[in-house]
Amino acid sequence: MTIDGQMKRDLKALIGPYLALAVLLIACCISDEHFRSAQNLMNITRQVSYSGFIALGMTFVIAAGGIDLSVGSILAMTGVLSILGMNLLPPELEILGVFAAFGISVAAGTAAGAVNGLLVSLGKIPPFIATLGTLSIFRSLALYFADAGMVASRNSIYRQIGSLEICGIPLPTLVLIGLTVFFGILLRNTRFGRHVCAVGSNEKVAFYSAIPTGKVKFYTYMLIGFAAGISAFLFGSRLNSISSTSAGASYELDAIAAVIIGGSSMSGGKASIAGTFAGILILGIVSNVLSMWGISINLQGLVKGLVILVAVLIQRVR
Repeated sequence: MTIDGQMKRDLKALIGPYLALAVLLIACCISDEHFRSAQNLMNITRQVSYSGFIALGMTFVIAAGGIDLSVGSILAMTGVLSILGMNLLPPELEILGVFAAFGISVAAGTAAGAVNGLLVSLGKIPPFIATLGTLSIFRSLALYFADAGMVASRNSIYRQIGSLEICGIPLPTLVLIGLTVFFGILLRNTRFGRHVCAVGSNEKVAFYSAIPTGKVKFYTYMLIGFAAGISAFLFGSRLNSISSTSAGASYELDAIAAVIIGGSSMSGGKASIAGTFAGILILGIVSNVLSMWGISINLQGLVKGLVILVAVLIQRVR
């Protein structure tokens, strides 16, 4: 397939998610005047960014034919470790403490992703089983280090990062946009991205084509761990604390849902970072408008589930 043909196919695949996003956005703006306020729209992008980082990483994992159920627990564990590490430094070293917290969060997240990658690529354990096991392990470690409670930061600069806005746009939103562009280029314009899709499409054919399938899958799990570490740092700064019991809960489900809604194939081989970005926004808008309409929070999961099922059915028809 030529480059022009590939671009046309990619653009055609994005029509569905972005058309759904546009229709949903227009309908919500008409239905509620408070929804269309600039502040509310910015709040939506901030709220979805934390699970959005993970969804971008999940796109690579799913494209390679895998799945990661442990990312919510990774977020909790890395968030706890980063704040504990930052609190060890004296108050006069607050700036250094922020850099230390970021380094610990990203390093711990990447290391946790590497553990998953080794279990899947070297241990040959099915991704669902491997990450289901590490889900419990990482959450237990978070509970242990935090004494099954909440860890709060004593760093005033760290607290300010969570509410920082640049030109009226929240910092997490800007980071999400930046990572979307970076991961999009990584998936579509690099050898690694092509290898990821090749492994997900047909691992045996990829192996016989001299693609290091084990390494490719290993790196995808490291990538999502890296994304979870960034999410943990920004999520913790927003609240100035991390709860070892609830932080990151259901983030793996939101991430998978965003990837599916964005048009990526659950069987692997086909993925779109731009589509995942649309899926992230769709889920955020749905949650926000349901709250404005006074729908019980207990029923919001039902609506999300229906959105996912419809997206899968449309994908199956295609």
